Amino acid sequence: MKNRWMLGGSMVLLLLLAVGQAFAAEGSAPAADPAAAAPAPAPEAPKAPVKAIDDPAIAAQLQTAPAGLKGAIAEQIKAAPETYNASAEPGYLGIPGGPKINMLLAFGWALWVGWIFSTVGAFGGVMAGVGHMSVHGLGNYAKSFGKTPLNKAVTDSVRASNQMLAGLSAVISTFSYYRLKRLVLPLGFALGLGSIVGAYLSTSLTAGKLNFSSYQGYFGLFVLLLGLYLIWETSPAGQRSKAKAKEASKAFEAAAKGKGDGTPAPTGVKLVSFSVTRCVFTFCGVEFSFNPLLPFIGGVVIASIAAFLGVGGGFLLVPFITSVTSLPMYLAAGTSALAVLVSMITGITTLMLHGVMVDWNLVSIELVGVAVGSIIGPFTSRFFSEIWLKRLFIVLALYVGTDYVLRGFFQIRMFG
Repeated sequence: MKNRWMLGGSMVLLLLLAVGQAFAAEGSAPAADPAAAAPAPAPEAPKAPVKAIDDPAIAAQLQTAPAGLKGAIAEQIKAAPETYNASAEPGYLGIPGGPKINMLLAFGWALWVGWIFSTVGAFGGVMAGVGHMSVHGLGNYAKSFGKTPLNKAVTDSVRASNQMLAGLSAVISTFSYYRLKRLVLPLGFALGLGSIVGAYLSTSLTAGKLNFSSYQGYFGLFVLLLGLYLIWETSPAGQRSKAKAKEASKAFEAAAKGKGDGTPAPTGVKLVSFSVTRCVFTFCGVEFSFNPLLPFIGGVVIASIAAFLGVGGGFLLVPFITSVTSLPMYLAAGTSALAVLVSMITGITTLMLHGVMVDWNLVSIELVGVAVGSIIGPFTSRFFSEIWLKRLFIVLALYVGTDYVLRGFFQIRMFG
């Protein structure tokens, strides 16, 4: 027990230190043009937009840029030619002057993304967003363009990349939890069907229309509200409403102590009956039931919010599952992963159909890290108590949410 808490405490300390350093260094992220980082009166009047577009270097860059990026770059030159340096070395998305992302750091952060999502069934997409916006410097980069199509193109790219990472973790986690008999399929499918409707509508209405500052502010607001809600949930009043879930959690923890080799626990999810209005199943000898219509509606609402933020939605699905259906965290993680998987497929497909670009070199490295973390997560989650996992969740939510609200809506930095 002592070693377990030492390990958990060390992980949280290292995580908070890493995120704090990333936020402090965010202000040094590469801008679209070094001159744009410290504005000064130009000695000469800027070229007319038409002349800037006719520049041979810019014309060559537009010819080699992906079709979905040409229009945004051209509009950026028309709106603010001083923010675009055609002679700079290509960086993120192939844009000259874009950030050069450290692939080793990208792999390490993606490893954390996969682990946290597969362990608690949530926060993977949120942590992917923190990585892209703060750790890799894409937040300041998008802001450097002002409220232009290129700003929105980078913002949508971050949203799509977040969803790809959460989506892969959801695939692996769903399979792992299914083998471990810790997945409530009827609940996951009901949430997933609702997610299809919500993700499609939300993504279709916001693609290409969201600037980065607004995105970051809303991203932080939802995460902060979630953290505040979980503070109540872990309070004595909130714990009294979770008597049944705590009973199942204790039974699972007792069973897991006898099986440390990664094989399925002798007691898992067993479906008793299913109808349109009521599903009954048991977990570790404790009976649970829910109305499938409720998770369907919840899936529509949660997926709409998650798709708007460009994340999986596990950070909303887990509280919904544990609170509304009174399921323990051990079941919420796997069931949330299944619902996130369906939502991710819908959200990513919709964004791509709207011409959103992603940096495949970066995403491919990140997907490998997510895969490793997602495989490890389900087999390490049994060594952490349910209340410890939720408290970790709260710390991360308050830490990220407060900072992003201040940055996005008020341009105030907590760190740096």
